[in-house]
Amino acid sequence: MELTFIYGPVASGKLTIARAVAEQSGHALFHNHLIVDAVGAVFPFGSDAFVRLREQFWLDTIRAAADAGRSLIFTFAPEPTVAPDFPDRVAKIVAEAGGHMRFIALTVPADEQERRLDNASRAAFGKLRSLDLLRQLRADFDRCLAAMPTPDLTIDTGSTPAPEAAVRILRAMRGG
Repeated sequence: MELTFIYGPVASGKLTIARAVAEQSGHALFHNHLIVDAVGAVFPFGSDAFVRLREQFWLDTIRAAADAGRSLIFTFAPEPTVAPDFPDRVAKIVAEAGGHMRFIALTVPADEQERRLDNASRAAFGKLRSLDLLRQLRADFDRCLAAMPTPDLTIDTGSTPAPEAAVRILRAMRGG
């Protein structure tokens, strides 16, 4: 089982790039908003029940995939309602199942991030689209990003088009 854990700030291209990697690798794509949206339909974002259930669904799904030997691409946006040790717990699950995990960090310059917020595709998953809210939360997001494990690969999506980013990730997945 391989888990490619793609993380980065809001509007860094995680889903766009992960879709291309999934299509070319045949690995399942587990986009974090699938769970965020499901749990958010019942409980307010950030509430105790939301945080507990979101994490439980993420971890249970990753554990089941690891146990089944099913490789995954997981997209993740570090933010303050996620426990800081979440990535380490994911890595432990994968290791205990005899799998391999790689962390891929996406970065994006602030001006490009702000430009992308208005992209209509962001509405499909109810993603953050408010420039004012992004600016208000940026310091919290940056602090969470800084606490992530050291990546195996870092890609600046402001200067690297999504198809090229996908190729670089696929190359890393093949050990090159």
